[in-house]
Amino acid sequence: MRKVLNKVSELLCVFLLVFVSCREKNKAPTSEAINSMNLKVGEIPFCGPADKQFGAVGFGTSCSEKIQKEFELALALLHSFEYDEAEKMFAKVIDLAPDCMMAYWGVAMCNYHPLWAPPSQSELKKGSKAIIIAKSLTSKSKRESDYLDAIASFYKNWDKIDHRTRSLRFEKAMEVIYKEYQNDKEAAIFYALSLIAAANPADKTFENQRKAGSILNELYRQEPNHPGVVHYIIHAYDSPELAENALLAARQYASIAPSSAHALHMPSHIFTRLGLWSESVKSNLESIASAQCYAEQTGIKGHWDEELHGLDYLVYAYLQKGENVLAKKECDYLQSIQVANPVNFKVAYAFAAVPARYLLENKLWKEAAGLQIQKTNVNWNDYPWQRAILHFARLLGSIHIGNLDSARVELKQLNSIHDILVNQKDEYKANQVLIQIKASEAWLLFKEGQEDEALKLLYVAADMEDKTEKHPVTPGEVMPARELLGDMLLQMDKSAEALIAYEADLKKHPNRFNGLYGAGLAAEKSNQIERAAFYYRKLIAIANSPGASRPELEAAKMFIKKKGALYSTIR
Repeated sequence: MRKVLNKVSELLCVFLLVFVSCREKNKAPTSEAINSMNLKVGEIPFCGPADKQFGAVGFGTSCSEKIQKEFELALALLHSFEYDEAEKMFAKVIDLAPDCMMAYWGVAMCNYHPLWAPPSQSELKKGSKAIIIAKSLTSKSKRESDYLDAIASFYKNWDKIDHRTRSLRFEKAMEVIYKEYQNDKEAAIFYALSLIAAANPADKTFENQRKAGSILNELYRQEPNHPGVVHYIIHAYDSPELAENALLAARQYASIAPSSAHALHMPSHIFTRLGLWSESVKSNLESIASAQCYAEQTGIKGHWDEELHGLDYLVYAYLQKGENVLAKKECDYLQSIQVANPVNFKVAYAFAAVPARYLLENKLWKEAAGLQIQKTNVNWNDYPWQRAILHFARLLGSIHIGNLDSARVELKQLNSIHDILVNQKDEYKANQVLIQIKASEAWLLFKEGQEDEALKLLYVAADMEDKTEKHPVTPGEVMPARELLGDMLLQMDKSAEALIAYEADLKKHPNRFNGLYGAGLAAEKSNQIERAAFYYRKLIAIANSPGASRPELEAAKMFIKKKGALYSTIR
């Protein structure tokens, strides 16, 4: 109750400051009201070529023409999810033209970040203050008022109404704007973004994503250099079923906004979906270099969060190419990082997933069983979902080295984390941990000799995972449940069934190293020599760099040398 009263009091103060200013001048809010937002300020770092930076946008406003260039740069940054830098530019616009209502709209948009984690309490307060100030300004068009009302619908009663409900309100408000202002390209772009943000992760028809993609593809013909258009096409089609539709946009986005580390990284979402590992490596190497440039120019303490996000995708791509040496090098580099800023869900995920992924994919079970949480500036109590990855890795490691007691201890931790997420009403992450729990229980049952029960439970886990989309923060599950099912079936000498499991997994995770090898091995063991040759050849083609070194790769090459020479395709 006290928190609610404090919030009301704080916002009332902003309102009074604005009200007094408007009565006196009817032009601009007081400096006290503006300062109360505590906006980010500073110079914008440019880490790309001088002729291209963040793409081209056009957005007419009723604000002074003298700030149009700054406003459109802020908007371009917003479209590439460079939220801190966009806020800095909107703050500059406010400094130059404090009566520019759309600059306050921009501040509110910067603190929403719809496809990332929900805004923090401080971000929600900042966005609310910006809206109060914006609503006090009289020099705005009806179109601008409609834009403001749309984002205001997201912030309204944020302390009482859940994030998803408020995101759905924003989507409905943007739909009205999209239909009313049919020649307003930005309305169409932001409506498409709102559709993607409001999509149900369990909807395998991808209704919202397809609708957004249709809108954006039509705009793409008119605005091929607009950062938001190509960026949101990638997000709309970021699923195995739709990814092919975004390949052209993925290959273009980096050249449109080369100063944005996120723009350089984002194409790798599609490359990962399609198993284009070399392109993913290139994308993330460029993104990491840009993120390091950004940190240096802005004086960030430690490492920027975008660098760690890129590292996670980079290590994943190296592992699929069999590039263990390079993957290990990046893992060691991550281990050297003690401070990352800002501390958020991306940072915590990278710290947890990268080492777990390396050990599990290489089946280094002993090392996985002893995996420790890295000592950094992350408060792991704030990130239960990410912390679950470490317990899951230790559990799988313990099971495979025969230490079932330790595995059961880790299972208790997973159950505890699941309860935390349920209590937090975070349905998606709770479900992700539940999949890990069911897969873990299945492996425990298997090791205890209860094979039928183990298989039933692991099929349930795999089906659950198939029905749920991965979170955009991750290139993929640290160990896909259906791949684990294939591994279990192989250990049960059920090779034909294992092949079915691996092939199903490869449809969702194309060109995964362990999926290809598992499919080849299962086909070999079930005497499907032609099919085994197909998968082994595909593995060899994917892991074709000079540095690729995995025992599975050598086994595949040996098979082809001895038995596969006559089989190059599946009839």
